[in-house]
Parts: sequence; structure tokens; C-alpha cells
Amino acid sequence: MKRKSIISVLFIFLLVLAGCSSSKVKLPAQSEVTNKTLKDVFAEHGMKVGTCISSQVTKKTATSDLMAAQFCSCTMENAMKPDYILDQAQSRSSGKPIVKFNSEALSLMSWAKKNSFSMRGHTMIWHSQTPDWLFREDFDPRGSYVGREEMLSRMEALIRGVFEELKAQGYIDLFYAYDVVNEAWMEDGSMRDSNWRRIIGDDYLWYAFYYADKYAPETIDLYYNDYNEQYKADSIAAFVDTLKDDDGRSLIDGIGLQAHLFTADDVNTYLEGVDILAETGLKLELTEVDVGLGKYEGALTNTDANLKMQGRYCYELFQGLFERVDAGKVRMDAVTFWGFSDGFSWRREYSPQLYDSDLDPKYALYGVMQIKEHAGYDPTQ
Repeated sequence: MKRKSIISVLFIFLLVLAGCSSSKVKLPAQSEVTNKTLKDVFAEHGMKVGTCISSQVTKKTATSDLMAAQFCSCTMENAMKPDYILDQAQSRSSGKPIVKFNSEALSLMSWAKKNSFSMRGHTMIWHSQTPDWLFREDFDPRGSYVGREEMLSRMEALIRGVFEELKAQGYIDLFYAYDVVNEAWMEDGSMRDSNWRRIIGDDYLWYAFYYADKYAPETIDLYYNDYNEQYKADSIAAFVDTLKDDDGRSLIDGIGLQAHLFTADDVNTYLEGVDILAETGLKLELTEVDVGLGKYEGALTNTDANLKMQGRYCYELFQGLFERVDAGKVRMDAVTFWGFSDGFSWRREYSPQLYDSDLDPKYALYGVMQIKEHAGYDPTQ
């Protein structure tokens, strides 16, 4: 073969290889497709729409502007979890848990207020991201674990402290919901083991909501929040029915459904779980939505075909949710996505968000917005 022919063949091969390796198909800009934002779409169904925030995204102009344009609610990704709000030195000095928001939490609340966002609080009583010293004598990580009555006192101080600190900092009016307890149940229907449960007993859950109901203002709804909720629906429904005071009044306002989903999950199975939880009569909120490509044990690459599948999944999921809300079958006043860009997602290997790493819209965005012709469907079908 002549040298010129070899070069031509190699050039064509490289073009083909480049075409095969490129997985990104750029969709039309959101403004070219619709004059609506995510806020507009959810407002049509009587809901807020939110995202999780950190200083990583609020301090960048591009991401801050996108969030302000598309969302009206937010949840701190980490900065309100117990590890971040409890001051060990002050707790040891005072002899009780002291809540003190760090500079990031305060800056995020300031950002939310400046941009007219409502907020969800996340979270107070959790088996994870809670310092072990909270459960020990003198708040010393080398101390012995305290007893039941002391731990109940510390739980009350923690919950009271959160609401008092929000009020003292002038941000309590931003909050419309708070996750009081997070992830207390297992998929097999058993209660998760934790320091809270080991020290206080199974009724730690009742006391958590009792104290939250005692100290939270009426303007803040109190939530139980969990993941894999479609597999725990019966357990959660039975549990929330026990959260009543001596007069039979409910201590809880709603159930948070994390909705960390995958395209391999069955949409109908998920919606069946929503229906079971809706029968409690409590409000439901999707609190941490993201839809990963593939399944937990194996992420799919972000090829155009897989991204289209993600778009169709989001379309069917939110079509089912909107229908239920509009028909009055589900009391849902907010949906929160756990991020918005693949580049900032805690599950970025699954490409689970509505915008890609360049902040360009994905089929998933148009699926959520119920714009079927851009949500990954075959236009001939």
C-alpha cells in the first residue's frame, strides 16, 4: 500500500475512533426549549424545588447563578450534620451539648437568604456523622458511655440548641422543614443499631420527635428521612404511626424519601412505595433525588444511549409523581435534588444529575420538566 493511502486510512480510523469515544451529544440550551424554569414547572403542581448546597457551588458565579435561576429551596449537603454543628470544647465546659454553626453553615444561610431561598434542615439524630464523644462521659472520646437518662438529656439539649441557634442567628424563618431523624430502619424491617439506640433504647426515636415538637416553631415541619424507602415503606409507615403524644396528636409532619435511584430500578416499584407511605396521611417530600446510570454494583458510562435512558426514567418518575399530587393522592409540597451538576455530585461516577459537568442540560432535565421530545424518546414512536 502506498504511503499516501496508509496515511488516509489512518486518518479515517482516527476519525472513527474519536467518534466512538465521544459520548456527549449537546442538547439545545434550556432557553431554546422552554421559557420555563424548574421552579415554574414544580410551582404548577404546588411544590418547591430544591438542591443541596455547599460553599463549593455557592461561591462560584456560574453555579450560584444557575441555582438561583432554577431552584427556590436548598439543603446543606453537610454543614448542618451533627459533626459540624456540635462544639466539643464548649460542650465540655458547659456540661451539655452546645450547638454552634460554623462559618460555612452561616455563609450558606446568608446565601439562601440573599437569593430568597427556603431551606430544609438536615439532620439532627443520625447514626452517621455524629461525634462519638457526644455519647461519652465529660464529652471525652476516651470516657465511658453515659447512661439512658443522661443521653436523653443530651438529645434534648442538641435539638433545643439547633432551634435556639437558628433563632439567635436570625435565620429560623428561612426553614420550612427539618429532618429530625435520618436512616433509622433497615431493609429487612429491623431497627438500625446506633449509639442512640444502644444507650437510650428503641424509644429514642419517639423522644427525638417529642423534643423536636417541643422546641420547633409551628412554621417548621418535622420529618423522618430514609433511603431505599421503596423497600422499607411498610416499616416506615408502621413506625410513624407510633409517633403520637399522650393525647394522640402526631409528633411528626412528614416523611422524607431520599430517592437515590438508578436507571436499573423499576419506576413502578418506586411509585408503589410512595403510595404506601402516602396512606399515612403525612406529607411526603423527595429529599435527595438523583438517578444514577446503571445500578449500585455497576455504573454505566455516560453514552448518549444511556443518558437517553436516564431522561426517560426521569420523565416517567415525575409523570407518576405529578399525577398523584395533582389528583390529591399524595401530599407533596417539595422535591429536592441532591445536586444539579454531574461535576459536583457525590455520585459523579454514575452521572446522576440534571446538568452535566459543563452545566449543560441533559435529557434528565427535560424528563423532569416533562418535555418528552427532549427527554430521550424516539421521535418516531
